[in-house]
Amino acid sequence: MEGKVALFGASGVIGQSVASALMAQGRAYRVVGRSRASLQAEFGADPLAEVVTWNPDDPASVRAAARGVDTLVYMVGVDYWRFQLHPTLMRKTLDGAIAEGVKRVVLIGTVYPYGLPRTTPVRDDHPREPNSFKGRMRKEQEDLLLAEHAAGTLQGTILRLPDFYGPGVEASFLHRAFVAAASGKRAQLIGPIDAPHEFIFVPDVGPIVTALMAEPRAYGRSWNLAGPGATTQRQMVDEMFRQSGRATKLMVMGKGMLRLLGLFDPFMRELVEMHYLLTSPVLMDDSELRQLLGDVHKTPYAEGIRQTLAFTKQHLAAVSPAPAATNHPRPAP
Repeated sequence: MEGKVALFGASGVIGQSVASALMAQGRAYRVVGRSRASLQAEFGADPLAEVVTWNPDDPASVRAAARGVDTLVYMVGVDYWRFQLHPTLMRKTLDGAIAEGVKRVVLIGTVYPYGLPRTTPVRDDHPREPNSFKGRMRKEQEDLLLAEHAAGTLQGTILRLPDFYGPGVEASFLHRAFVAAASGKRAQLIGPIDAPHEFIFVPDVGPIVTALMAEPRAYGRSWNLAGPGATTQRQMVDEMFRQSGRATKLMVMGKGMLRLLGLFDPFMRELVEMHYLLTSPVLMDDSELRQLLGDVHKTPYAEGIRQTLAFTKQHLAAVSPAPAATNHPRPAP
């Protein structure tokens, strides 16, 4: 399935992964975001990328960003404490996309709308019963897209991701642990850390998104993308420190500490209501996605950790100041 692809919210790490997959396929694509400087920094060197800025509050701007597009991949992020914007931004984007005749919309979704898992693992047809404000907002967002699909105005599909990690992924649950392992400091984690969890390696996501959007049978429903098996935070961090040649050093924060930190940090405050994901983990069954697409490559955790650690160490070396020059005599070699 050819035709113009637009990545709305392209500057995020998932957008960069999808762009890399399109670039590898030699396909032209449009990147859409609020900041031209940010888009230029990320994609300006790629001759296949067309940079377009938008203002979602301006219907003409939304239409211009969607003009000439066949498939729109929607990855627009909001601050963790402004989740009420998700349905609003989706509505504005869908209105512009429909007005411009966009044929297909792929929403990159989350496990939040499932709420507390009734089963382990969670299949694609698990009821959506969000038990959090964020889950309700994400469900509203999904319902808007699925309603337009049902009405026949466009085709819509949703790909659900678990928590993710990878090189340069600072928004990851595990980012601070990678920095700690790379620099020999204590990793700060939110507990419990021995409950089953799954993570997807961000570079794996792009090829799966491009395969899904090209599959006519993908539309009209949602699809789970699981990690490469269940793990735990402790196992992930132990492997980070092992690969760094260091003994694991941990500090685990509970829900009470999150509440305390939330008095000063809006992100930590918002994590409190999502703490159930650590005590009642949502582990996904993606057998239907694998049946649909055939090849769904997932990087094993040990290899994903190796690549992420290597990037983290390079980044830390690049940003750390050089040692000050001294006139002290050096010992003879």
